[in-house]
Amino acid sequence: MKICRFLSSAFEDLKMNLKDDITKIRGIGEKSAEAFYAAGIYTVNGLLHYFPRNYSSMPEAVKIKDITKEGRRTVYGKIMNTPAMFGRGGRTILSFLISDGTGRIKVNLFNMPYMRKSIQPGRQCYFSGLCTLKGTEILMSQPKFLTEEQYEESCGRLSPVYPLRKDLTNTKLQKALKEVLPLCTEIKEYLPSEILAGEDLLPIPQAIRQMHFPENMEDVYAARKRLAFDEFFLFLARMELLKQGPEKRESLYVCAEECSKSAAEQLLSKLPYELTGAQKRTILEIQKDLASGYCMNRLVQGDVGSGKTVVAFAAALAVVAAGSQAALMAPTEVLAAQHYKDICKMSADYDLPFKPALLTGSVKASEKRQIKEKIAAGEINFMIGTQALIQEDVEAKDLALIITDEQHRFGVRQRMDLAGKGREPHVLVMSATPIPRTLGLILYGDLDVSLIDELPAKRLPIKNTVVDGSYRTKLYQFILKRISEGRQAYIICPMVESGEDECEATEGLANVVDYSEELRKKFPPEVTVDMLHGRMKPAEKNEVMRRFACGETKVLVSTTVVEVGVNVPNATVMMVENAERFGLAQLHQLRGRVGRGEWQSYCIFVSGGEDGEMSKRTQERLHILSETNDGFKIAEEDLKQRGPGDFFGLRQSGLPYFKIADIYTDADLLKRVKPIVQKICREDSESLRNLRAALIEKEEMDYIDFHGICL
Repeated sequence: MKICRFLSSAFEDLKMNLKDDITKIRGIGEKSAEAFYAAGIYTVNGLLHYFPRNYSSMPEAVKIKDITKEGRRTVYGKIMNTPAMFGRGGRTILSFLISDGTGRIKVNLFNMPYMRKSIQPGRQCYFSGLCTLKGTEILMSQPKFLTEEQYEESCGRLSPVYPLRKDLTNTKLQKALKEVLPLCTEIKEYLPSEILAGEDLLPIPQAIRQMHFPENMEDVYAARKRLAFDEFFLFLARMELLKQGPEKRESLYVCAEECSKSAAEQLLSKLPYELTGAQKRTILEIQKDLASGYCMNRLVQGDVGSGKTVVAFAAALAVVAAGSQAALMAPTEVLAAQHYKDICKMSADYDLPFKPALLTGSVKASEKRQIKEKIAAGEINFMIGTQALIQEDVEAKDLALIITDEQHRFGVRQRMDLAGKGREPHVLVMSATPIPRTLGLILYGDLDVSLIDELPAKRLPIKNTVVDGSYRTKLYQFILKRISEGRQAYIICPMVESGEDECEATEGLANVVDYSEELRKKFPPEVTVDMLHGRMKPAEKNEVMRRFACGETKVLVSTTVVEVGVNVPNATVMMVENAERFGLAQLHQLRGRVGRGEWQSYCIFVSGGEDGEMSKRTQERLHILSETNDGFKIAEEDLKQRGPGDFFGLRQSGLPYFKIADIYTDADLLKRVKPIVQKICREDSESLRNLRAALIEKEEMDYIDFHGICL
């Protein structure tokens, strides 16, 4: 089989070009390389795999007087004045006027101070950019400057729109990519020709070229299909590796059901609330696993707020009561700290035998050393933390159970590393991501699944509404009323700051930086507004979430980083701006941040359209969220509704494993990849050995590395 021959010689044949630093590319010196590094682009291969987030085409030129609606426009005009340059929020802005005799446009260029000398009064050319209307004034942001010849060449052609960071422009990216695009041929094909033909897949080099510089959208769809296939292939191949060897491994840790039930009863009988039937059923399934004599490998899947954590604590209590150790790994320090606080309180209130410790990156070195010594000695029987738990110098004495919270945030290798701290420990993983059952069987085929499909009885159903932007003033009044009653609110924006993407209609999208600033002006001084986004340092994010969790901050303006956050029962309002930009499953995840306390909670989905403008499709999509709070039903609807063009412009709910693929849009492809991976792994043992060697060589391999070293 071709894959066998390919895998065995891949490392020998690969040239070093793909691994070269981007400073080797003509035109990128050490200074300009900083902009690429800030975007996570370090090598030639990384640049080739830095794909557009959308595509735009050059609109035909119009007269300024005819611009009556917002959107991308092209005009032929004259620069009227020397540009003014000023700073705002850490950005430089060049501002000047253009005119075509029928009207004027104010042009703003962000983070392009080097353009000042080329913007000469009297210069005439084509300007193409996003136009917004503010009263009678027309604003154009980040336009392209084109000569007549360039305009003629650009009309009707697709132009890639990349995710940008400070000082990194589309122009810089395209110029660098044209330099390195021929090196695509260094990425060798790993699939047999019969699979390429049978699945209608492009060769890898062609797919990469077409993603960057397509002739039309059909080229994009074909290229993206191939790259999504590769991501699914790599993920599922990893899953197959986990299953190698006996399906059931004998466990050294056997907890008799009677002992597990007795330990659970010690906890559950003292809780101030009754568990749901689904929680009780899941605990029984875990107890059977612990008593079976084989290693438990179970996924507990349930909506945010369904009570997965208390189920995990009951499992940990069973092994701790039997004299062994348990570990819980969370994706963020804030979430780990919350679990630690909860277990400490339960231990004190209910006289439980837990001796917990918190181990995260921010714990002081001296304290870490003491904690690690106590873990090794068995003095700590429940270790809670982040990835700090899987550091080499963390050695457990008798680790019988590992729990990963929000397991989809961790790679397979991280799960295996934590399991490696014990001698064939039991594994319990938790997820609040509402994945359709059909896809869950493929993604989590190595795990037994427990579904918690009920919410606690005393929880009030969240009230949902879908509105357009014309209601925003009333919504602010509604939020202030809830705050006056002592509650708190989240506001979600799809972007971090304005102007972060050229050529895309982002000016009309809410962004965290400007939105926070605007709210501070609109709201009374006593209403504290804070912001949170993924570009902040971990310590900053932790501090922001701490202030919100303890009630110091009343309104938190954030990107979707709050999907995995702390439990803040006092937060009762979730308002999502530009809700049409998110997948349904992700909106449901965000909604799960509220409705966690005794008070009535509300979720408001705001479409970007003003004055009642909301497309019929947007109304239909978002209305599903008004009809049900069942995450799995919503996931199924999301699966049905996705179309071939939905992977652009929409903030996907997909899993962090995948940068190109999306389990909703690409559900059919995922189903087709599964048997191909199984066939290759079953029939070709040599390819499997090489794949295992590659994964050991590069533990957290993603599809960029996958192509770069060709397995």
